[in-house]
Amino acid sequence: MKKITFIVVILLAANFAFGQFSIGPKIGYNTSKLTTDLDSITSDLHNNFHFGAFVRIGKKIYIQPEVNYLTMGGVFEDKLSLNPFKQEIKMKSIEIPLIIGWRMINFGAGNIRILLGPSASIVIDKTITSTEGDNYIQPIKEADIDDLVWGFNLGAGVDILMFTLDLRYQIGLNEVITKVQNFSLNSRNNMFSISLGWKIL
Repeated sequence: MKKITFIVVILLAANFAFGQFSIGPKIGYNTSKLTTDLDSITSDLHNNFHFGAFVRIGKKIYIQPEVNYLTMGGVFEDKLSLNPFKQEIKMKSIEIPLIIGWRMINFGAGNIRILLGPSASIVIDKTITSTEGDNYIQPIKEADIDDLVWGFNLGAGVDILMFTLDLRYQIGLNEVITKVQNFSLNSRNNMFSISLGWKIL
């Protein structure tokens, strides 16, 4: 009971201090791509759904920490070398963004926002699926994938009544995969996402 009372007091204090407080679940769709600077290797997109929860504090200017579960990754393919390969990489992750937003336009039932902020994704599971074939190799191993993926988000959003819709593009800040066997992959994760949230408070 004391813990519940403490949480309620904190929420009320935040609402008083910042003028507006919202919390709720969210669900969405994301498409990610592991890029590389090697001309001989092409990369394709990986698509998946994500879900999580958010807290929004503030009026005109607000901060929005989140916790999301999502899958990132991509497909690497090299068909030009003597040892070709095709590998799909999936990284199940807990993403923790810290979004700063600005409500630019207010209308009767909602508002239009712009947003930006960093995020850290903790990789909790890695899966590599390799294509089998003549002379095909499997150069990328699970140990080659970094356990922490940093990104920076840019985007915009719309609030209508108790619903909030966000469009974001995340720029990869660190190399997820660097060296693989005898060559440098220098791969970063870039991601586009669209999400729908429900402000239950």
